[in-house]
Amino acid sequence: MHKTLLSAILALSFCYSNGQSNLTSGIDQKAQSLEKKLVEWRRDFHQNPELGNREFKTAEKVANHLRELGMEVKTGIAHTGVVGLLKGGKPGPVVALRADMDGLPVTERVDIPFKSQVVVDYNGQRTGVMHACGHDTHISILMGVAEVLAGMKNEIPGTIKFIFQPAEEGAPVGEEGGAKLMVKEGILENPAVEAIFGLHIDSQLETGRISYRPGATMAAVDFFAIDVIGKQTHGAYPWSGVDPIVTSSQIVMGLQTIVSRNLNLTQAPAVVTVGAMNGGIRQNIIPESVKMIGTIRTFDETMHTYVHKRMNDIATNIAESAGATAKVDITVMYPVTFNNVALTEKMIGTLENVAGKEQVQIIPAKTGAEDFSYFQQKVPGFFFFLGGMPKGKKVADAAPHHTPDFYVDESSLVLGVRSLARLATDYLQMAKTTDTKKVKSK
Repeated sequence: MHKTLLSAILALSFCYSNGQSNLTSGIDQKAQSLEKKLVEWRRDFHQNPELGNREFKTAEKVANHLRELGMEVKTGIAHTGVVGLLKGGKPGPVVALRADMDGLPVTERVDIPFKSQVVVDYNGQRTGVMHACGHDTHISILMGVAEVLAGMKNEIPGTIKFIFQPAEEGAPVGEEGGAKLMVKEGILENPAVEAIFGLHIDSQLETGRISYRPGATMAAVDFFAIDVIGKQTHGAYPWSGVDPIVTSSQIVMGLQTIVSRNLNLTQAPAVVTVGAMNGGIRQNIIPESVKMIGTIRTFDETMHTYVHKRMNDIATNIAESAGATAKVDITVMYPVTFNNVALTEKMIGTLENVAGKEQVQIIPAKTGAEDFSYFQQKVPGFFFFLGGMPKGKKVADAAPHHTPDFYVDESSLVLGVRSLARLATDYLQMAKTTDTKKVKSK
């Protein structure tokens, strides 16, 4: 190799390594110093959860924090979303970081000092509200990343867009919301985002650990409703009517054969779950109708289409055989959460440097769903999981997400800040180095 060319490459390598080292050490120190703040923020959000498209106080606190850091701030995006723009001191591309803000209609059972006592009316029922999926930790982590990087902006070669998203768990009935609406409203433009990163706390992954998967990571999700119409009659004379409860029970069992008998599960997993079945009002009256609702999870588009067809065939034909009728309504919610393979390979070294190579693991696909997938449809994205289970605890003893006993170990917060901050700055540094090499080669 020519000495001049070799010297240029070595010089570029040194500049990148030196710049990366300065940012890295600064990020690690600042993140650690924020631990007390992170815990305070998280506990405040946990104690005061808000449902999707109703995150008014949460959004206000986030916006005020970003303004105090000197960022350009936009509010009211997709109803209650907040976006902060941090322009680095050096030219470069735009990278985005995202956190979701909404809680769930779950009544908390965990005995902690900052337990949620919030109660609301939801879908006609009185229920508690809880951050039962860890979005409170996501908000706190991204607020921490914003504070860390705002204090180092002169060293950042590019722009970082901080996206605080409402309604990841779904918008209220009759409303749009979440990542889909944010994308629709142009959140990835002006300035245009080149790549996006996000994380999710995992209550069944030990603290200090990080997991991820290249490609299809979380399932596409659909919601369905099936209305079964029979003929009402006295419970003592079932032959005088058409029983929609018995018919619905047969439909539930029939739906389970889609996954167990109709799909090639060696290609990709799938799930069909009936989550509720409602009908009747009295013990001796066979009602006129029953309504069931549930969810579908798929990873393959062909399977996705086929499941829809089989559900309609099974429900309508079983109902017809009983003398009843069935109407199937399926709402397509989120697409597959797909980690861009090239981006994942490029950035996984960052997570291994932050957490330790032995603490970072590839996992099987999850049948949970994430509307981060809408961002990934527009720009390359990388979504990973952060351990939140106390060290030494058995997975079987750790409550899963969306349950009243969901619990997160707060020692995971600092690692979350370091991970997202490093992904953003390492990506920008790599882009800067690549651009410099292109200029030198001309």
